[in-house]
Amino acid sequence: MEVGGLINIEELDVSENKLSGKIPGMLSSCQSLECLYMEGNAFQGTIPESLSTLRGIQELDFSRNNLSGRIPEYLESFTSLQKLNLSFNDFEGQVPIQGVFENASGISVIIGNSKLCGGIPKLGLPKCLVLRSKSRRKSRQKHLQTSSEDRYKDNVSYAELLKATDGFSSYNLIGVGSYGSVYKGYFVSDGQIVAVKVLNLQQQGASGSFLAECGALRNVRHWNLVKILASCSSIDFKGNDFKALVFEYMPNGSLEEWLHPKVDEEHQPRTLNLIQRLNIAIDVAYALDYLHHHCQTPISHCDLKPSNILLDNDMVAHVSDFGIARFLSMAVDDQYSTNKTNSIAVKGSIGYVAPEYGMGGNVSTSGDVYSFGILLLELFTGKRPTEDMFKDGLSLHEFVKMALPDQVLEIADPQLLEEQKEEQEQDQEIEEEKAFNHIRSREVKRGSVFGFLVSLFGIGVACSVESPRERMQMKDVVNKMQVIRDMFLGAGLYRDG
Repeated sequence: MEVGGLINIEELDVSENKLSGKIPGMLSSCQSLECLYMEGNAFQGTIPESLSTLRGIQELDFSRNNLSGRIPEYLESFTSLQKLNLSFNDFEGQVPIQGVFENASGISVIIGNSKLCGGIPKLGLPKCLVLRSKSRRKSRQKHLQTSSEDRYKDNVSYAELLKATDGFSSYNLIGVGSYGSVYKGYFVSDGQIVAVKVLNLQQQGASGSFLAECGALRNVRHWNLVKILASCSSIDFKGNDFKALVFEYMPNGSLEEWLHPKVDEEHQPRTLNLIQRLNIAIDVAYALDYLHHHCQTPISHCDLKPSNILLDNDMVAHVSDFGIARFLSMAVDDQYSTNKTNSIAVKGSIGYVAPEYGMGGNVSTSGDVYSFGILLLELFTGKRPTEDMFKDGLSLHEFVKMALPDQVLEIADPQLLEEQKEEQEQDQEIEEEKAFNHIRSREVKRGSVFGFLVSLFGIGVACSVESPRERMQMKDVVNKMQVIRDMFLGAGLYRDG
């Protein structure tokens, strides 16, 4: 397990031994890892989800072990991954099709894994079976509404959801949105904990939101997007129409709860440190880059904000709530948009919605970029774009822009600077003992944090400029933020990086 302490290791080869047990999740701490060879052992269990943070990995070999379960979808988002060998294990289910899986010569997954299906045609695997609902409604309209979700899982019944949420009790209520409520649910049959989004069909636009979310999520697969597990389009016990979506449960709640916690006597407020905020921002950037540039039809989320970013057990961010998402076309300067104005249909959220939408502008990928820019500024200033101070022409964008570059430490979230101060005080004793081996001082470290914030705020401002054509593209944002993280960790500014 101590291998997790080797944070600067670039290559790890433990192949052809007699190692057993599960693959150590602590490998996720080895952020500089480029090559990982663990073939020819007796490892068992699944590939840990925590390894999703190793996005710099180039070669990965888990062949000739006793691994099982599904091939992790997050491997699709590893842009540096060139060679992947999972042969001679016991993997099952659908083979991903994006990223390294698009190149048949770069992967070896078929041999020795007889339970796999799907994947790109060149692999020659059988098609994955689609589970059908046992009680399909006869109405063709209902069929059209439910058929798109069959690919995820059996459509669950109203009775199953009622039981899983203990009668949709207030105790299990975990969130309320524009078009409905979200409950925590527990399926006794398989022990799975889920989030159940129940649509308020009395609310105008709720049915459209249900169809939009199903349509957007049925064909997208990315580690940083919330995963839909099932749907329900039925009638409740009172004879009323009932629609719900079932998602994977995110135990750490929303980013909103972490950035702006409610202080009470029972719970200590939760805080995010510098590297956690950076990782969350990069996770969101990955998700938007996928939606804008790697889907068969580009998708604009249209409502990106902290409450729609959910955090799993490992604090990995997942973009959620595609209730007003739009499919796009007509690429102009590599920015996709709709072919007509949609400002009436797209409401978004005040403070995060792109200004052109309020003036009848087309829905586009650049609208999401604007929302991301505001989100990034909020992450590192700790200020909502809707705070009372932002009026009479002053916005969060202008507030940060005026502070660049000299006054970034003055506008940064005080919690971040307090964290750095505490870490510096701890490091001071170590530096005094090893003065001849360590050059890092408080001033150097403070200067590095200053440069780090200047770079991040610069990206946030560039993404949230008023003109859509002048905004960055998410693929460029991802590249720049990866460089910033590498420099930040490389400078030793974060102890547990």
